[in-house]
Amino acid sequence: MPLYSDIDPEMVESLRRFGPMVDPSDLMAFRSRPSVPQPLGLDAPAQRTTPGLPGEPAVNVRVLNEAPREGKRAALVWMHGGGFVGGDADIPSLIHMAAQQHDWLVVSVDYRLAPEARFPAALHDNYAALCWVHDNAEQLGVDPQRVAIGGTSAGAGHAAMLAIAARDRGMPLAFQLLICPALDDRTGSTGPARPGTGKYVWTAQANRFGWSALLGQPAGTDPVPPGSVPARVENIARLAPAFIGVGTLDLFFQESVDYATRLAAAGVAVQLEVVPAAYHGFERLAPEALSSQRFNVRWLSALTRALGKT
Repeated sequence: MPLYSDIDPEMVESLRRFGPMVDPSDLMAFRSRPSVPQPLGLDAPAQRTTPGLPGEPAVNVRVLNEAPREGKRAALVWMHGGGFVGGDADIPSLIHMAAQQHDWLVVSVDYRLAPEARFPAALHDNYAALCWVHDNAEQLGVDPQRVAIGGTSAGAGHAAMLAIAARDRGMPLAFQLLICPALDDRTGSTGPARPGTGKYVWTAQANRFGWSALLGQPAGTDPVPPGSVPARVENIARLAPAFIGVGTLDLFFQESVDYATRLAAAGVAVQLEVVPAAYHGFERLAPEALSSQRFNVRWLSALTRALGKT
């Protein structure tokens, strides 16, 4: 089979520039990879330090639109990708522009990374940031019933964990946006990946490394710490409504479809968007592709409907 013949032709050149796959096991090199460039002309978010959970360190966050205006507005707590072991708290440009348009408060969490900080360190950081938004809702001009969470890749996995923790602790949550989410440590380890997936960007080997670093045990091992692997949580009823989006070539394709199916069966409102011939992270790496543009419109529309426009 010719190289890249299974990929949407409009996404091939972007993958050539990025590289066919990443190796997170070399942490220094992985963490120093340049992030996707942000468009010019966007307001810089404020750097803030918010309280951690009792007995834990403070949490660094980036806050966009911190100064409230008239009325109550929506908020989004964002978790970045990076395989659980890398990444930074940059706010994606589409979320940045939508937040400026609709005056959403956006809080991007610089959560602790594995393997230096294993589960539940990052979950605690993300939950602490969510608590900060709720605890300061009046000061920030936020409607507590219009607070959403979201992320991409490992960040979407963290968001799914946070949605479960918020439900269990009685924290109001309006929506969870899960883009190409890492939901199951067994994919590519004890559980086989769907044929044709995981060839590009994020492979089974990379997935094993990331999950093992987070959990402090080999990926796919039984048992896992409670609440650490969304796909392994038995009770997923009463979770916040969700958007789940993934490409058919993504290693996370089958686990995303399975999780969406389980959510729907549990009575949770869920929108599943599957993009043919798309690899992991296509929406960021190849935003000019028509399929990426359509996908980005769909998740952004879902988020806008959930949060409201004003």
